[in-house]
Amino acid sequence: MITESRTARSPAVLLPYQQRWVADISPVKVIEKSRRIGLSWAEAADSALLSASQSGMDTWYIGYNKDMAQEFIRDCADWAKHYSLAAGEIEETEEVFINGDDEKAILAFVIRFASGHRITALSSRPNNLRGKAGRVIIDEAGFHEQLDELLKAAMALLMWGGQVHVISTHNGVDNLFNALINDVRSGKKPYSIHRTTFDDALAEGLYRRICLRLGKDWTAEEEAKWADGIRAFYGDDVEEELNCIPKNSGGAWLSRALIESRMNKDTPLLRYKCDEGFELLADYIREAECGDWLEKHLAPLLAKLPADAISFNGEDFGRSGDLSVHVPLIQMQNLVRRVPFILELRNVPFRQQEQICFYLLDRLPRFMGGAFDARGNGQALAEYAMQRYGISRIQQVMLTEGWYREHMPPVKAALEDGNLIDLPKDADILDDLRAIEVVRGVPRIAEKRSTGEDKGKRHGDAAVALALALFASRELNKGPVTAKSRRRRGGEKITRGYQ
Repeated sequence: MITESRTARSPAVLLPYQQRWVADISPVKVIEKSRRIGLSWAEAADSALLSASQSGMDTWYIGYNKDMAQEFIRDCADWAKHYSLAAGEIEETEEVFINGDDEKAILAFVIRFASGHRITALSSRPNNLRGKAGRVIIDEAGFHEQLDELLKAAMALLMWGGQVHVISTHNGVDNLFNALINDVRSGKKPYSIHRTTFDDALAEGLYRRICLRLGKDWTAEEEAKWADGIRAFYGDDVEEELNCIPKNSGGAWLSRALIESRMNKDTPLLRYKCDEGFELLADYIREAECGDWLEKHLAPLLAKLPADAISFNGEDFGRSGDLSVHVPLIQMQNLVRRVPFILELRNVPFRQQEQICFYLLDRLPRFMGGAFDARGNGQALAEYAMQRYGISRIQQVMLTEGWYREHMPPVKAALEDGNLIDLPKDADILDDLRAIEVVRGVPRIAEKRSTGEDKGKRHGDAAVALALALFASRELNKGPVTAKSRRRRGGEKITRGYQ
């Protein structure tokens, strides 16, 4: 009988990030990771079970040198013994692959199982995997020559129920592995993606596991000292080797040519600016003046929108410094998102920002949802919008590094593919989009500010609103949404907002 105290002393063999990787049964999965966190070891654990099973398949491991091949095959053999699986001894053999008219013999290490399946670890990349079936593991993919050709060959195995696992640390921002990561995040490649940094691994027990294997007592002080030593060892390469940030990052992320190719000189850019002291006027005066402006400038544009389209909106909030920007998106049957106009607000009081927001969203055709900048002062408007239109239609977004990492790549992909079009042909909008830079490996708005045509400061505001709008169109596109007004318990109708 296993006692509670014994179970407490016997942690799961795989750490949480290893468990998540093994549990993911997607046909193709990719992970960007820190060095030496045991990912390949976890892959060996899963592959030994797979190939030992009668209903399993062959496993083909491709590292970029002989040492990697030997280490992986030894790990698989250790796991086979741990599982008490029927497996033969490790064989050192040669695999022959055809490359044009030349035959190339490649040193390989093999474990054969009683199931009839085998695990083969190759010492270098074969030119193709023609005629093979099963799981392909490409380890340290960022360091393989011609990774694109290797992936092309590996993907052929999917036709017969195979799997492709791509594992790597980064090897530069221009490397094909980084391009693959960006393609997956942007939605161009329908693969599963994972990310585990050194800090992630530490938080999920990496050093505790090392202490367990070494028979040492764990302390927080020793963990911090050990982690500092690892970081010091990598020196200037620490961001790439441990934090999943490819080197040589920087510079404008979107080219001028790409942005201008998606601009339309006929798309309006509306600007509403309030004079200093406007916020001191009586509520009814501010509301009336703002309402008159909306009826004169915004209402005609809204009236022209196609009634059979669906619509979304992204909003980046600013009050006295940066702009507030609304970017509506109109989506027709062909799934292309079109910007009908952009609305910029400068020095507009909070109450009028709410008035303008509700006026706009109430009149967008078949409004499906919006994403709001919910940082700082923007949180209030984001919450008011959620209360008015419902939590299923309004996303209150905290713009973190993680959010930018996941949701900026689809913006670039949509622009490149022509699925995001008709931006206003305006120098300020161009500057905002050019303000997106790769910072610590993540495309986001740089800290520097620019000066707009109105002499006011800009901080990539239109670019953020555009990204939020596209995010809303991807996340909230669930079909028509209807809402009914509710009454308070006492019968008093909720009337907050402007019609």
